[in-house]
Order: sequence, then C-alpha cells, then structure tokens
Amino acid sequence: MADSEDTKKDLLDAWDDMIQSLQEARNAIDQPELMPPPASERNLAEGYRYLMGYLHSAVERAFHSDPDRPQFRNALSTINRATIDNPDAVYFYAPIDGSASYMLHGQMGDARHWRGQPALSGARKAPHYLIFETSSGELAGDSGDLRELQPGMKTQTGMLDASSIDVNEDGSFNILLAPERPGGYSGNFIPTLKVVERPHPADPNLPPERYASYISGRQLFYDWEHEEAIHFEIVQLDASGEQPAPYSADSAAQQLRRLGNIVRGQMHFWNAFWAIPMGVYGERPGTMPGMAFPRNAFNTINAASGATGGGMSTNLYAGGVFELERDEALVIEIKIKLQPNYFGFQLGNLWGESLDYANRISSLNGYQTVADADGVIRLVVAHQDPGVHNWLDTDGHREGFLSPRWAYSHTPEPEDWPEISARKVSFGQLSAELPASTVLVSAEQRQQQIALRQRHVQKRYRVF
Repeated sequence: MADSEDTKKDLLDAWDDMIQSLQEARNAIDQPELMPPPASERNLAEGYRYLMGYLHSAVERAFHSDPDRPQFRNALSTINRATIDNPDAVYFYAPIDGSASYMLHGQMGDARHWRGQPALSGARKAPHYLIFETSSGELAGDSGDLRELQPGMKTQTGMLDASSIDVNEDGSFNILLAPERPGGYSGNFIPTLKVVERPHPADPNLPPERYASYISGRQLFYDWEHEEAIHFEIVQLDASGEQPAPYSADSAAQQLRRLGNIVRGQMHFWNAFWAIPMGVYGERPGTMPGMAFPRNAFNTINAASGATGGGMSTNLYAGGVFELERDEALVIEIKIKLQPNYFGFQLGNLWGESLDYANRISSLNGYQTVADADGVIRLVVAHQDPGVHNWLDTDGHREGFLSPRWAYSHTPEPEDWPEISARKVSFGQLSAELPASTVLVSAEQRQQQIALRQRHVQKRYRVF
C-alpha cells in the first residue's frame, strides 16, 4: 500500500508540474513580456489554437518516442501549424540513437523528375522533392531559449536529398543510417556521427563526437493533383523483433514533465525568435543585421542555418510582413536566375502558422504559378480576389508573414541567387500595375483550384 501511495504522489507531482508548464506556455499568448503578436481579437483566438497545436505534437513526442523502435510522425501538419510552415511540405521526423544502425525503406510512384527529366504528366508520381537530415541536439525551439541559436548547439551529421537517392525500378528505395558507412556498402547512406573541432558552447566538456538524436526532413509537392506522399518505414537493425520494457510510473512521470516542457519551450522560443532576431515588430537589441522582417518588403535572402532557427539545409529564405488595408494590394516580383530544385511562396499569421492552405490559395509554388512574358513571376497579395492567376489570399489578415523559399541541392554563388521585391498599390489600380499579358482566371476556375487543394490536403494527411 505504501508503494502505491508513493506512486500516486509522484505521478500527481509530475501532473502538477506539467500543468504549471502549460500555464507558462499559455502566458505567451497575451503577456507582453513574452513578446506575443499584438492582442487583436483574431490574434488572441489563433494564439489558443496555436498553443493546442504544440500540445498535440508534444503528446506524440513525449509519450511515443522510442529510438529503439522509431516511427515516422508528422512534425507539422494542418493540426499543428507553426514556424512559418510550408504548405507544400510534409514535415516528418523520427527519434534515433546515432550510435546504432537503422534501415529506412520507402515506396513511391514515378520519380524521373528527381533526375532532371520531365515529370510524368497526369499520373501518380513521387513528391517533387525529398530530403532527409540527421541531427544531434533538440528540435528547434525546445529549449525556450534563444541561446540555442549559437553555432555548435546543434550539429547536422548527414543529409541526402532527391538529387542523390538511388531508386529501384519499382519505385522503392532503402537508406542505411549508421555512424560510418560499412566497408563494401554502396547503397544510399546517411551518417549519424560527426566529429567536431570546436567545444560545445553550453558544455565544453562534451567529447567531440556528435551522434544524431533524430532524423527529419520534408516531402515537397509541386503538382498537388498527382504527387503523393511517401510512407516510410524505419527499423533499428539490432533491435528488430525486441520488445520494450513494461511501462512504469517513472516513465509516465518523465513523459508528463517532458510534455509540459516542450509546449512551454516552443511557445516562448518562437515568440522571442520573431520579436528579437527577426525584428518583426521593429528592430531592437539582438536583431540580426539585414534579417529584420520589413513591412511590405523583404529582408536579405539568406541560407538556412542555426541563426535562422534551422530550416531545410538546402533552402534559401527571405521574409517580410504584409500590412494591407482592404483597398490595398501587394505586388511581388520574383526573378529566378538559376532554376532551383523547388520554389514556393507562402503566407502566415503572426504566430507563424501557415494560413489555411486547403480552403484558400494562401500559397503558390513553381508549378502553380505562371510567369509573365518577361520571365518574372508576379504575385498579388490581397484581401479580395483580383481575378489574376497568381493571387495569394490573406484570409482577412491585415498583417502576416511573407515567406518565399528556394531549394538548391548545392547552394549557388550569391550572384546566382534569386531576386525579390514588393510594392504596395491600390487594389482599384491593380490592373494598371500588372502586364497586359497577366493570366486571368474566372470564379469557376478559382473554385476548381480550391477543390483540387482540398482533395490533395485530405489525401496528404489521411490517417489510414
């Protein structure tokens, strides 16, 4: 009986700690010292939805993470949108032990476009782009502290993207994850160990070996009608068929506390990230030079790094904030010099949630956009549908994030990077601001575009 009473107390203490952490996470919605977006009715309402998205993912991460028997899960989805997530992407991750060896298996449709050939038309095919990355450390934001952006806090041990994955004729592929490539092995391989030269900034006594603690990545879609998500399997080779230890009170207590810590860390970190290094509400001490998000304009294009909160390692990013009244629009011009593996443009709210991308056209990619005769891609951000093909719907938000990204398997020289600019115009004068050859769409065509998006998103996140 005594043991039972002790267990009750231990678990109740863990529960109370979790609730306290969740309350501290909730405070990030409306307490100014935690740097939330302006407290409008809509921002406050969306703040609670945003919080519950982190709670959703934290349940999976805290209670269902086993590096001996890993399973891939959605890092972000329609349920938990955050960090200016890309509507073209399936974000995935699985916990691993970088000192062990794993085999990953995937099966998909036609992937000839991964080799630079014209994509198959009108038939089932693989996503436009796929990348796997193995990393040591926590997921971005878990610490709740901007010091995790310091160089060396996280280490990427390996990367493999669609340009280099060997695929069998039946659309299947296997990837070995291990600290070192075995002798004589010539298949797809991602290293899970990297030996670094500099001491860890938070713990200089750590040895130089960095073992990956998770594998993550993105599947990026261009042709939403025909590209389908790949379902992966992963197994630790030395643990296949083995069973975990019985569940215990100690495990439950640790997981309860971890759940609360994840949600609090994510809420606090990303509020601070947008406000301080990204300078979304104006530059302040700690804002990175050239990185502040301007209004109705873009910051300096930059490559993904720890300083940018991570991100896909092959991406170039830019960012800004649209600020538009009902009778205004933003015309964005994009000039691409060197064709990327992927290009996309997305809108988000000030929490970093992507705007509704199933029921609204809040994002467009390189397949969905139409370039003008001069080769320039012109996008129109507006509250009302102007009847142009390249319209981005604000979903009624007066303010929100502007997020272009370009993926290159090998980062080009800066002189070959894209160029992007924006100008605010009167909605009523929009036709005069666009080329005469601008492609127009009817109300019926717009409805068909949205219906296609709804079908794709439902399929992408199906649960069976």
